[in-house]
Amino acid sequence: MSITLSVGDYSLANQVLLVAAACFIIQMCWRRRAFKSLENIPGPPSNSFWTGNLERLYTRHAESFQSEVAFKYGPIVKLHGLFGRPILYISDPKALHNILIKEEHIYQELDVTFLQNHLMFGPGLLATKGEQHRKQRKMLNPVFSVNHMRRLLPIFYRVVHKLHDGIAAEISGGAPEVDVLNWCGRTALELIGQGGLGYSFDPLVEQIPNDFGDAIKALFPTMQSLDVLRRFLPLFADLGPAWIRRALLEMLPSKRARMATKIVDTMAIRSKEIYELKLAAIRTGDEALLKQIGEGKDIMSILMKANMVASEADRLPEDEIIGQMTTLIFAATDTTSNTLARILYLLATHPDIQQELREELLSSGAADSLPYDELNKLPLLDGICRETIRIYPMVTLATRMPIQDTTLSLGEPVIGLDGTAIREVVIPKGTEIVIGTLGCNANRELWGEDALEWKPRRWIEGLPDAVTNTQIPGVYSNLMTFLGGKRACIGFKFSEMEMKVVLAVLVSNFVFEPTDKAIAWNVAGVWYPTVGTESNTPQMPIKVRFYTGAKA
Repeated sequence: MSITLSVGDYSLANQVLLVAAACFIIQMCWRRRAFKSLENIPGPPSNSFWTGNLERLYTRHAESFQSEVAFKYGPIVKLHGLFGRPILYISDPKALHNILIKEEHIYQELDVTFLQNHLMFGPGLLATKGEQHRKQRKMLNPVFSVNHMRRLLPIFYRVVHKLHDGIAAEISGGAPEVDVLNWCGRTALELIGQGGLGYSFDPLVEQIPNDFGDAIKALFPTMQSLDVLRRFLPLFADLGPAWIRRALLEMLPSKRARMATKIVDTMAIRSKEIYELKLAAIRTGDEALLKQIGEGKDIMSILMKANMVASEADRLPEDEIIGQMTTLIFAATDTTSNTLARILYLLATHPDIQQELREELLSSGAADSLPYDELNKLPLLDGICRETIRIYPMVTLATRMPIQDTTLSLGEPVIGLDGTAIREVVIPKGTEIVIGTLGCNANRELWGEDALEWKPRRWIEGLPDAVTNTQIPGVYSNLMTFLGGKRACIGFKFSEMEMKVVLAVLVSNFVFEPTDKAIAWNVAGVWYPTVGTESNTPQMPIKVRFYTGAKA
């Protein structure tokens, strides 16, 4: 069935948008009265009555502003949202422990976040809450265990050796530099493809069109410019059936919004295709087909089989299984690949650390194949991964919002605008809170005066007592990078293993050197690099040559 929209339809859509916006503005202005308790908290001045600090906080060029917020004002900072509504940036470990663990039932993710994630990925882990989220996580936990990572490791090595062959061919062909972000992104997609879905997206040894990979890469640069617009999503969540909401979305005078719709469609269609292929193989008992990619050890094959035999109370519906597929692909691609690109750039600009790492890898034989536990025990490799995600977390804008008025205690007092010490804050219901990942990860009071310096050896020489004695709620290594609590990143072991295998193979065989091109890091749902600040094309060019003695 086709739907034809006339000029009158567009006029109606515009009227609906204007009425909704007016209601939103009235509601926001009325709610400002409820936030009197936050007036004494320090923070940067508002840049605009209409958008507050949002444009500075969420623009792709927000790196310096986010650093200012994280380190200039203290462990709790007041920012300004739409129409002056306060937003709190909180990096205090005790407060974060209360928010993410102790009082997690009070501090929920924003409704707009759930809506956005549902629109982008379907009803997977990132778009569900409460009992629905608990059921999904219970089903997924076993396939992200250490034991399962051990079983996946041979698949990882096989894929990464293809990455080596692809880069080697590019160098042999005379390429003066290599876009390592492109290679890391392709590899991350293939690793989650084979290890996560039992599906191959990319042979890596040759360049082939990949609409799924292109969609993933374009998602966050596209969504970043829509931050203010997305805040109006709750107004349209229940506005008629899905086709009406879709039609209204397509009427928006925004090229980025239409591009985002196309990206989401691509991801949904491909996930559905993969699911149906796997389901048919499982139902017909075609084990040979299931084991053809991923050896039958992939996350989705195991999940789908477990779901079929689960009790009716624990069984997940089909749309939630498909939602997990899209969610896994997203969560395991840009975050890890962009971190790997950052590590390779850091190694290129720190040749002494690169050579020290290479010697560790060569002496252990890590490039060929190393058991999971032995790979994890390589001290410098481990330190480089941990230090990079400490000081350069790829996600810095995770949010929470209390569903009731509450009082939040701080571990470290902050000096209020009136000069008094604030040790606890009365936080009204509906206050948006940004989880201060960077502020906590690089807090000088915890990590020392060199907290903002990239020093991998700090993980070998021993962390400061202030770090180990503080109850930092992160799920991984005293860091907030993967968050903490019930909604912490479920795949952090997968990501860690991927980074280590890629580095083990590449650094053992290649030497990485910086080019003369300036690299800018852009803020988005997942940070990404570009050449300079004008281009918005994600890339990371680095000079790469064969290591003397390494095979071509």
